[in-house]
Amino acid sequence: MTGFEITGASAADMELLRIWAEREGWNPGVGDRFAFAVADPDGFLVGRRDGEPVACISAVRYGTGFGFIGFYIARPDVRGQGYGIRLWEAGMDRLRGRLVGLDGVVEQQDNYRKSGFRSAWTTMRYEGVPRAVGAGADDGVEIVDAASLPFGLLAAYDRRFFPEARDAFLAAWTSLPGRTALAAVRDGRIEGLGVVRACSGASRIGPLYAAGPETAAALVRRLAGHAPGGEVAVDVPDVNPAAAAVAAGLGLAPSFETARMYTGPAPEVELSGLYGVTSLELG
Repeated sequence: MTGFEITGASAADMELLRIWAEREGWNPGVGDRFAFAVADPDGFLVGRRDGEPVACISAVRYGTGFGFIGFYIARPDVRGQGYGIRLWEAGMDRLRGRLVGLDGVVEQQDNYRKSGFRSAWTTMRYEGVPRAVGAGADDGVEIVDAASLPFGLLAAYDRRFFPEARDAFLAAWTSLPGRTALAAVRDGRIEGLGVVRACSGASRIGPLYAAGPETAAALVRRLAGHAPGGEVAVDVPDVNPAAAAVAAGLGLAPSFETARMYTGPAPEVELSGLYGVTSLELG
């Protein structure tokens, strides 16, 4: 591959990656790239042919033992020429020795299995304007601006649902412009957290954590109030049956399917409280 090289992504590249992901129909958040860079500044790779970007991948490290693959895209006009597999090999090499996760679109899942990944659950994106009817959060639960809480409490709560601590990423993810983070609190304890962010399509909610379905539904309804037209999308794991029931009960419709896959046993996290994943690109 004369003239082909792999480099770290620049700020301009990060915006290009968002555009490419948009063209794939993934509807990434408009400002996600800023939080992505905080998660792992060296975790985004771009393949260039004669200096021009033609393919990309993210291979983000968390802590000492976990990594996540995302943004695996080759430009349509260069597919089948080997650029994508070169990026794949570079990304996986960067995560060598770690448990690696990804969210695979249906048409690529067999290829991921050939690379050693196994399905842990199916993630279904539900979209629409949530119905306003229904009870609020459980009695005694108050929904507040997450920024009003000590950040250490938020970080500890997030750690229950993710394999490694990701404090710097979480701080950016919950506070960037164009997004709203709400927490459900009972007697000083966090019992739910949701973040809605602006996208070119439906505003995406993620993460969505809750102690129970009533609190999850209340968070979705409140977060939708911060979305243009009230339209939201939530990536719901089928490993928590209550999550799909909440989405359906709110009148949201399934629109996009992926599989959460890992190179080893799925990490032990609190799946019963996971109502929506943070991001299909970063886990």
